[in-house]
Amino acid sequence: MSGAPPSHLSVSVAAWRGDGATRGTRDIPEETAIALTYGRMTHAVMMATPADLTDFAVGFSLAERIIASPSEIEELEVVAGAQGIELRMAVAGGRMDALLHRRRVLTGATGCGLCGMESLAEAARPPIVVSSTLRVAADLLAGAPMALAERQSLNAATHAVHAAGFWTAAEGIMLVREDVGRHNALDKLAGALARRGVDASRGVVVLTSRVSVEMVQKTAVIGSPVIMAVSAPTALALRVATEAGISLIGIARGDGFEVFTHPDRVVLEAPVHVG
Repeated sequence: MSGAPPSHLSVSVAAWRGDGATRGTRDIPEETAIALTYGRMTHAVMMATPADLTDFAVGFSLAERIIASPSEIEELEVVAGAQGIELRMAVAGGRMDALLHRRRVLTGATGCGLCGMESLAEAARPPIVVSSTLRVAADLLAGAPMALAERQSLNAATHAVHAAGFWTAAEGIMLVREDVGRHNALDKLAGALARRGVDASRGVVVLTSRVSVEMVQKTAVIGSPVIMAVSAPTALALRVATEAGISLIGIARGDGFEVFTHPDRVVLEAPVHVG
């Protein structure tokens, strides 16, 4: 991927802190236009951090249900240009035929938010239902957000990016991906898990962001039965998590968290009352 920009760069700043002005430098994350193409057909253009792009390509393709496994991407080339980066993919014939048919019968332009969705019907499609026997102890799980923060190397340098991590009781935070976009970070994590053959049904997706419906949909594709975030979920996210069989945990702070859906997966030492 020669010629691609770095994930972050150092810039000059003039700072005022109340007791005077100083000059210095600050590291900030890069943001680059990333085109995801299939058979040279552009499916989406996302603004993202130019790091872990193979994971991004695989994870995005899985989340959009363009492929069912990484093996269905027959070729993947990262091509850097003057205007951005192209993730140039060739997928198995049947998958490409389905993608072409999908684009013929749907209307509208691809946008962010529900990334890759091209109609109201697609946005409302039923989520994948996650099946798992996983149960986790609340006292172990409570440390996951802090453990994720400690693994955020890019955020430590820039204080400006989101992260998605995968946590298990046995290994703690075992994978982390970062990006200026919370959706992109989760797609990168999805790709990293799939490429390594990790069984996501045995662990928890941990997010530094709020939980909107598309984050639940992406977690369902990953196959994790629990999603945990430092912020609150939307009402639609709760409805979709309930339908998908996902335990949604929010308001995860140093003093605890709140379980919104499928609470049976979280083993609480004592009853928790939320006022």
